[in-house]
Amino acid sequence: MGDTSSSHYPNAMTSITRQMRRPALQRGVLSFSQQTPSELVRAKLSTSEIAHRALTYIPDEQLQQIPEDNDNSYSLFQGFQASLPDTETEHRKGHRRRSSKQHRLLGAGDIEEDGPPTIQNLKKKRNTVNHRLEMMAIRKNMSTTEIRDIDNKIANLQNMRKIVLDRLAGLENEEAEVEHELLELDNKIEDVQEELEEQGALEPADDTANVPRPITPESEAMDASFMSQSIYEKLPATASPKSPKTKRKPTYARRKSMPVLHEHLEPGSHIKTIPAHNDTITALDFDQPFGTMVSAALDDTVRVWDLNLGRCMGFLEGHTASVRCLQVEDNIVATGGLDATIRLWDLSRAQYEPYERQVGNGDGKKGEDGEDDGLAFGNEDEDAPPPPPPGAMDECPLFVLEAHIGEITALHLRGDTLVSGSADKTLRQWDLVKGRCVQTLDVLWAAAQASSTVGSTESQWRPTGRATDASADFVGALQCFDAALACGTADGMVRLWDLRSGQVHRSLVGHTGPVTCLQFDDTHLVTASVDRSVRMWDLRTGTIFDAYAYDSPITSMMFDTRHIVCAAGEDVVKVYDKGDGKQWDCGAGADLSAEDRTAGVKTSIVERVRLKDGYLIEGRRNGEVGVWTC
Repeated sequence: MGDTSSSHYPNAMTSITRQMRRPALQRGVLSFSQQTPSELVRAKLSTSEIAHRALTYIPDEQLQQIPEDNDNSYSLFQGFQASLPDTETEHRKGHRRRSSKQHRLLGAGDIEEDGPPTIQNLKKKRNTVNHRLEMMAIRKNMSTTEIRDIDNKIANLQNMRKIVLDRLAGLENEEAEVEHELLELDNKIEDVQEELEEQGALEPADDTANVPRPITPESEAMDASFMSQSIYEKLPATASPKSPKTKRKPTYARRKSMPVLHEHLEPGSHIKTIPAHNDTITALDFDQPFGTMVSAALDDTVRVWDLNLGRCMGFLEGHTASVRCLQVEDNIVATGGLDATIRLWDLSRAQYEPYERQVGNGDGKKGEDGEDDGLAFGNEDEDAPPPPPPGAMDECPLFVLEAHIGEITALHLRGDTLVSGSADKTLRQWDLVKGRCVQTLDVLWAAAQASSTVGSTESQWRPTGRATDASADFVGALQCFDAALACGTADGMVRLWDLRSGQVHRSLVGHTGPVTCLQFDDTHLVTASVDRSVRMWDLRTGTIFDAYAYDSPITSMMFDTRHIVCAAGEDVVKVYDKGDGKQWDCGAGADLSAEDRTAGVKTSIVERVRLKDGYLIEGRRNGEVGVWTC
């Protein structure tokens, strides 16, 4: 740049400095700096224009969310006008009340008419009434729109609830996988510790306190008078404890966490249906919701099931005839069959991998996602029960109890005590620690003793005279708690025994048919019978508290804190809600309409039912097991 252009910048700064020294300009800059943003805006816009823009401004988000199918013919102003209180209506109501009061006080003849109505008054009233009618139409439209909005919100909430339920189901599956992984790690730690102990790196732990006391000849001679000869001969071979070194590590155990998914489903919701057997199911039980189930049927098989995956874990083999009754207590299973034997099993010894991935080489059937589908196990016939992995239950048998001479029809396991009922008309109490029978109760002898007492209401034997009595089980059901034992028999009697004395403490008379099932808690005893009734007894007084009648004989019944469920010869489970006194049906036949039944759509009859914590399973005549929420 030349010398001429280099002088422009100093000349400009000198001019600006001269202008800034003027007092008027300095005052203007000071007042401008002290003004707020709102004052600056008002300096350009009037107050009315600002108010207009604030009222008419609509954000872009609302402009994008305008519904396309808005068929509302009323404006916002009409809705606001209709929401105002109707002063004319209130005035007319008050005037009507005052007029009626004056009419009662003065009499009908004391009120004079104002004169004939004019056209102007009638038109004014007509316009008023017409306006009220229009406002009512607008209010109706507003109510309909509000109901539609509520329905949309409910639908959105239902979708959100379904998403959260799916998330909860996934978390429970992951939880079960983590528990299984934890069990595997515990087994590996035990294996490493045993290897180190064998190498001398660690001192072996002193576990002598937990080893059962061996049975010596002196103890055998001392206990010989308390047990039958058959079980005495079997003791050394079957009841002796197994060595911990030869026992394989368990790969499947009872879940520590309690599943809660079924608690958030609607009552009567179907969870799954398992094709368990080829014939009528005779007994079934499970330990906890989504846990382990054991089922028995007339196909002479006893199967163990993983309810979470719907997969067969294995067979409990040993009975030579069908199993009529069973019970699952934690990891222990007790089964009683037509071969007059009782067998005990430990499911914690099962070699079962619930989450192993099957390879597509014929060992397992794959689903579309490439993973094991749970129920297949390479079975070509999808309608037949799937075969379980071989050898999964080889280590589960504990010992056999042989003392009855008739089929086992009822049993109850609690702790170290087991009580069984048989067709030989006896009840037997077993000590599972020593594996021996400690007491035998003769039902006919107890009935004869009760009939001989003075003032007894029980006859020696009360045959009901029904045609079904010949095929009914002599001991239909029993349950024990500490020293108390409740037993229902074919004569319709419910006898309460004292196991300490071996005597009948009380007899409950009421049923006119064989008792098929019973259950009691602290205050009530619930019994069901072939006479098509369910009766609730008060244990404190021995009287009937309530009774319910059904259309068919009842084959199975159970209750929890809220519901009583029973199988009464139908394709549904009869559910009674103890809270509100309502009865409803749950099962495959509950959703069948009259048209479906007329068209020949049939479902199988429910034979057995079990209920725990609102989780219901039912066994059918066709061998299927249905799982429901209750």
